Amino acid sequence: MNSETDLNPHRPTLSRTLVLCVAIVAIGAAMLVLIFNTEPGANRETAVRQSAVLVDVTRPETGDFHPVIQALGSVRPAREIELRSRVSGQVESISDRLSPGGFVKAGEVLLRIEDADYRNALLQRQSELHQAIAELELEKGRQIQAEREYRDLKADRGEALDPANLSLILRQPQLRSAEALVESARAAEAQAQLDLERTVVRAPFDAQVLDRTVNLGSQVSAGEALAQLVGLDRYWVEVTVPLDKLRWLRFAHGEPDQGSTVTIAHRSAWPAGQVREGHLDQLVGELEGGTRLARVLAVVDDPLARQPENEGMPGMIIGAFVEASIAGREISGALKLPREYIRQGDTVWLMRDGALAIQPVTIEFEDANYAYVSDGLAANDQVVTTNLATVKEGLRLRPRDTGTPEVAGASGQAAAQP
Repeated sequence: MNSETDLNPHRPTLSRTLVLCVAIVAIGAAMLVLIFNTEPGANRETAVRQSAVLVDVTRPETGDFHPVIQALGSVRPAREIELRSRVSGQVESISDRLSPGGFVKAGEVLLRIEDADYRNALLQRQSELHQAIAELELEKGRQIQAEREYRDLKADRGEALDPANLSLILRQPQLRSAEALVESARAAEAQAQLDLERTVVRAPFDAQVLDRTVNLGSQVSAGEALAQLVGLDRYWVEVTVPLDKLRWLRFAHGEPDQGSTVTIAHRSAWPAGQVREGHLDQLVGELEGGTRLARVLAVVDDPLARQPENEGMPGMIIGAFVEASIAGREISGALKLPREYIRQGDTVWLMRDGALAIQPVTIEFEDANYAYVSDGLAANDQVVTTNLATVKEGLRLRPRDTGTPEVAGASGQAAAQP
């Protein structure tokens, strides 16, 4: 016995250790159960309290308004020509102003074509005219002699000749032929004089030179292009607008005071705040091809600001894309409201008796910033400007500011983007 005990000295110790571990685990588990079962609980009380949503409100603006329709347009010359030669010959002189970008005045000599041949032709035509006149004078003398001889013959014979024979005896056909030769020679002389004058090419009106296609010594033929000129008195701005905006526009049709005012801005080229003003002239009877928008022409006088009254104003550039703001017809009896306060389905949110009311409205005109309401809205209505997460008829509301609500807008004009 003693020997076996000595051989296994750790066996009783291991058993005790296992028992002790099990006891500790059991005690810990019992304590956890006790703690969870004896933890104080919170009683949840449900309390529902209805509170009003805090919102901002405003009132629409009343009055008569002139909405402004904004659109894009391109600058075009109102008067443009391709200057062509009326005669052929060699260019012997060119004005220094006849170069791209140069300015020329009406009647100014732009270039000269060598005129020696035309001077010789004029002298020849003048000589032919003098010869024809001389021949006519001789024929008149012959006719006087023929009349004298006829009177003598009639006196001797005592009878008149047949009218057909009389015309031949009096040389009337020869006289008419001589007169026709004179007229033909005079016309030839006038044409030669005209050709000589056409060797000097003049500016037909005050213009700017866009291009020149000949140089000193160039040989030109009749009808050949010499230069391209545009008038300085006015430019056109061709603007495209939606068809439903046309009824708000006034066209001048040649009477500037009758057309809608147009303000032109070219942000990429002009300093900030600088604009040019013109008037709406007429409607082009064709839609713009890709967008199917209506094309209207605005007229801007003195586009290059060369007159004293336009000193310091920016000059317009042909072909440039610009922004055009067109003043529309007056809107009377409507209420003006910022566009962001028009909700889905042409409705507005109103605060009536402390509750939300969703009110349908009729919009007479709408531009980029404002809507002009003709029906469904009163001047004293409080329009909710706050965006609500929950929109429900009758939702309780209270205004953020108990003072006088702000007025929506302050001016009678608004920028528009169709």
